Amino acid sequence: MKKIILSLAVLISAASCQEQQKIAFIDNGEIISAYQMKIDIEDKFKTQDDQFTKQRDSIAMVYQMEMQSIQQRISQLSPQKQQEESQAFSQKWQPVQQQMQMRQQQMDQMFKTEMDSVLSKFNTFVEEYGKENGYTFILGKNQAGSVVYGIETLDITEEVKKGINEAYNSKDAKTEVSTDAATE
Repeated sequence: MKKIILSLAVLISAASCQEQQKIAFIDNGEIISAYQMKIDIEDKFKTQDDQFTKQRDSIAMVYQMEMQSIQQRISQLSPQKQQEESQAFSQKWQPVQQQMQMRQQQMDQMFKTEMDSVLSKFNTFVEEYGKENGYTFILGKNQAGSVVYGIETLDITEEVKKGINEAYNSKDAKTEVSTDAATE
């Protein structure tokens, strides 16, 4: 009996000596949506995309006008001449179409690269935040269901959102982002 009580006392004291693990969760989507760096990048690319769309639309208008002109002119030609004229027209515009597609792909790739850096900075910030604030785990809540439920007192989304934007808006972060933009 003494052994059982002694064993129980040892287990209780060992359990009470264990360090409490600090666990919290964040809503990844909410933080990233409110992350000023992401918003700035989206604004920059929206401006570039608007300019590209205007250029593409004006080229499309020229293409349409020229196409109508050629259609009227070749309608009076023999079938063989019509085919030759159509091929010449297509060959003339093919490099323009390829250039527009290549530019769109480049813009898409640049956007993806910058958004990847947003996610990288987000992950680094959350890791550092967790270390500085003594968290054992910070779980990410998202639509995929990694955290389906958590009590509100463990939700540190607002603190992390505030902290990541403060870090981004600090002088050092602004300098880093502006030099990234200047290299493009």
